[in-house]
Amino acid sequence: MDSFYSEEELKEIGLKSYGVKVKISRNAKIYSPESISIGDNVRIDDFCILSGNIKLGSNIHISAYVALYGAGGIIMEDFTGISARSTVYSAMDDFSGDFLIGPVHNSSVTNVQYREVVIEKFSQVGAHCVLFPGVRLEEGCVVGAMSLVNKSIPKWSMYVGQPAKFLKSRNNKLLDLLF
Repeated sequence: MDSFYSEEELKEIGLKSYGVKVKISRNAKIYSPESISIGDNVRIDDFCILSGNIKLGSNIHISAYVALYGAGGIIMEDFTGISARSTVYSAMDDFSGDFLIGPVHNSSVTNVQYREVVIEKFSQVGAHCVLFPGVRLEEGCVVGAMSLVNKSIPKWSMYVGQPAKFLKSRNNKLLDLLF
């Protein structure tokens, strides 16, 4: 038996849509598959969690132990990737002390903020990173390992740290490989 779902098994998952050459590990966990669409040539490795409104473009790799919590929506455009043990949050509790925290409480006593996360084409997220709700990684940006991204990052730049700060500009020569 292959470690990735077969074509027939992919159909049974109930994804909103998916393209060709989609490889999803049998050890990945998918919640609300009817809200998840996947393009062509996408690989999702072991122990990933995908939950909520998620739209994956084409030519994407999601490494092992990545969690995509898409209650507020997550979009990964073409030619993007997320390295191992990173987490993307599109919803966040209010930790001010004015509200209760967690999904076990009625929404009348919580204050969850939902904001879409967008990872634009040619962007990459390093290992052990955390992306907060509302973040946009503009085209071609890279987030270094173990970074906390709490604000949007401009195109063709590299950011690292907690919180992530500008490191340097990134070359966009890779575009010549495709066009």
